[in-house]
Amino acid sequence: MSSEIDFTGVFPAMCTPFDEDERIDYETLQADAQRLEAAGVDGLVPVGSTGESATLTHDEHVRVVEAVIEAVDDVPVIAGTGSNNTREALELSERAADAGADGLLLISPYYNKPEQRGLVEHYRTIADAVDLPQIVYNVPSRTGRNIEPDTAVELSSHENIAGYKAASGDLGQIGEVIERTRDEEFAVLSGDDALTLPMLSVGATGAISVAANVEPERTCAMVGAALDGDYARARSLHHELGPLFRELFVETNPIPVKEAMQIRGYGPARLRPPLSRLSEEYRDDLEAILADLEDEPAEVADAAEGDR
Repeated sequence: MSSEIDFTGVFPAMCTPFDEDERIDYETLQADAQRLEAAGVDGLVPVGSTGESATLTHDEHVRVVEAVIEAVDDVPVIAGTGSNNTREALELSERAADAGADGLLLISPYYNKPEQRGLVEHYRTIADAVDLPQIVYNVPSRTGRNIEPDTAVELSSHENIAGYKAASGDLGQIGEVIERTRDEEFAVLSGDDALTLPMLSVGATGAISVAANVEPERTCAMVGAALDGDYARARSLHHELGPLFRELFVETNPIPVKEAMQIRGYGPARLRPPLSRLSEEYRDDLEAILADLEDEPAEVADAAEGDR
């Protein structure tokens, strides 16, 4: 493998900001990357599902990766490069590597629903060709196909397949993958903020997080406390963040998080069609949750910062 990444900690799944004409707002994108780095995150993940990769052209996709790399000083950038077309995923992965990405996040092929043997071949094709650490991303609710534990374990033996982003909601399955890859250099990362703490308790190493876009310090503090074995503090932070975790998924991601980003002044809530703005019925609740988090006592905020 050409480089090593410590897949421990918090890796925000970044939003892609758009201007009034639905063009990418690179200035806001880079400012957001710098804000997150300053907050103490352990890496950044642009152009994944939260980054609306499905509506970006390939050239835009690569330019977003380049822009994030240019903006940050000292955190790895893991580019989303997945597709339901193996050749397309390979091309995106090669272009991201050429742009300077430190690692790759590859959603499993969606819609065409390959069998498990097809998933193995898909990931091995890219891992054989691109010498970067790669994370296999399992999110059956979006893809229509689950990456079974046997498949994840088989892939873990490849030197360039460094981790597994788990967003199946099945803690039994996730725990089995962790259990069976303990002897490999293989990270299992939460892809579901509400399940990050339970996953950490059975051996996950961190999270590729939506909530960290809005509450990076608190998310880092929660994950850091759990990794340090301070589960009382981690639970307290988990419960503080619980309402936000739930509210960020009342509609399809990234609709709610983009609304939250606008409320906090971090970026516009605009999305590319067919996604649309958050429904009015949810906005008051989201604003109230964000206000409650901002009203956190100062000593708690200071303690969270101290974990980083």
